[in-house]
Amino acid sequence: MMRTMFLLFLLTYSNCAIFAQHRFLANEGRRLAIFDRDGKLEWRMELSDAPHDLHWLPNGHILTHQKTEVIEIDPATKEIVWSIDAKRFATRDRVEVHSVAPLRDNDVMIALSGEGKILEIDREGNVKHSILLQRSKPDPHRDTRLVRPLESGNYLVAQESDGAVREYDRNGEVVWEYDVPMFGREAKRGHGPDAFGNDVFCAIRLNNGNTLIATGNGHSVLEVNPSKEIVWKLQQHDLKGITLGWVTTLEVHLDGGLIIGNCHAGPENPQLVKINRDKEVLWQFRDFETLGNSVSNSITLDAKTGVIR
Repeated sequence: MMRTMFLLFLLTYSNCAIFAQHRFLANEGRRLAIFDRDGKLEWRMELSDAPHDLHWLPNGHILTHQKTEVIEIDPATKEIVWSIDAKRFATRDRVEVHSVAPLRDNDVMIALSGEGKILEIDREGNVKHSILLQRSKPDPHRDTRLVRPLESGNYLVAQESDGAVREYDRNGEVVWEYDVPMFGREAKRGHGPDAFGNDVFCAIRLNNGNTLIATGNGHSVLEVNPSKEIVWKLQQHDLKGITLGWVTTLEVHLDGGLIIGNCHAGPENPQLVKINRDKEVLWQFRDFETLGNSVSNSITLDAKTGVIR
């Protein structure tokens, strides 16, 4: 009990990492940073624009983007060792990139908002496959947030503007979709904890066939089964002493833990939180001097990822 009270005291009154447990990569705005297991900054690099997706490659490099330029960074030298501007694939004047992902054979996926397309390219820039997205509310800034390739070759797409998660097969057919509910509430503009909407940011498919969804400004995480029933959820004030803001990235670990990105939640709340299925906080990180209030993405570098069953 005394230890818990002490840690809660630190969370309230300090600006340091709390419950330090993982080495991780994160971004705040256009700054990338790596923190060690004690919450100390060990690496930093500034990009020309804020990315919305991060991947740690097997070679120890970082795959991300700045504006429409998809880049691979060698952290040891801070050099961009490969890049391609996704504008070369566009037929419209205004396009944006909000998600990239590594694929087999060193290929890369690019989600091109404005075009409403998922592109699979090789490192020479040849388009090997493309999928046209269904969009009810086309928007070059909001067509997608994170897009995740599935083992089947399908894609799970968080379509922010439509407030929906859709799974597309290789032919571009929607084989499953879920409209993120508003739970009877009215939309309220803004980015902080007092705003509200269904601007979904991320969805991942679990090994049990369910889909885990970060609802963005819905301030929640939903686990939805194939029949579209909510079988588990984390709401804005479920975690004692923590308020969820714009819920962004999701990462599941083999130990059953779930790491949640908590963006725009204000300096009194952690930017990353790890919980278990009972909604107990296992680890959290808060450092507003280094990262600030716009930590949209993170990925742990020392944990085995898996699924929550």
